[in-house]
Amino acid sequence: MQAAPVRATAIPSFATALRAVESLLMSGGQRTARRNAWTSVLEDRRRAKDRTEAQRVLEQAVAARRP
Repeated sequence: MQAAPVRATAIPSFATALRAVESLLMSGGQRTARRNAWTSVLEDRRRAKDRTEAQRVLEQAVAARRP
């Protein structure tokens, strides 16, 4: 007797499920605006991280030049 093949079904991630609900509740323009806003947030975070890293490097360079 052979066992039936098992089929794996991928469980959607929370983000995927949230996007699906969002698409049902919001019009296209609102979705685009929200996506653009989130992209801006991520970009601001990246820039802040880059600024912090640049400041750390500059402070290390100044400290290395001191006698």
